[in-house]
Amino acid sequence: MIMSGRATLTAVIVGVLAGLATPTPAHAHASTEESVPRGASMKHHATGPFDVQLIPQKADNPYAEGAGIGRLALDKRFHGALEATSQGEMIAFRTSIADSAGYVALERVTGTLDGRAGSFVLQHSSTMHRGIAAQSITVVPDSGTEALTGLSGSMTITIAAGGAHTYAFDYDLP
Repeated sequence: MIMSGRATLTAVIVGVLAGLATPTPAHAHASTEESVPRGASMKHHATGPFDVQLIPQKADNPYAEGAGIGRLALDKRFHGALEATSQGEMIAFRTSIADSAGYVALERVTGTLDGRAGSFVLQHSSTMHRGIAAQSITVVPDSGTEALTGLSGSMTITIAAGGAHTYAFDYDLP
């Protein structure tokens, strides 16, 4: 019975993520603008596909589990201008109202960005209010290492009807 509930919660979270990761053009544009300081502009743009595996995690917090909050590990492979892997953790919740949900996540990305090697951390905070998605994925300040030291920027992700994932990353490097 516990596994059935966990499997159901996992299916719900995966469905929520699909909805949250498919912004309308207005939302995709808005999330990029919100993460860039006023008066600043990102000098670089990287795009490409990525593969993601969501791995349900054992509930270790009875309060969160009782509240319907699920936890998943992230394992991604980025391709294109960002050739990298990432690992992280996601916490998600879906309300009783259709198409309303939210998730937060952190992931460390390690690889090359337009030929520059290093790592950085992305912070996600996304919601869906009755089918209208708002997405914010930003580089954690000062998380860049090696040739990516000083990296700033924001990313949007899109999931096509067939399930293919793509990213668009607006970023700046000193």
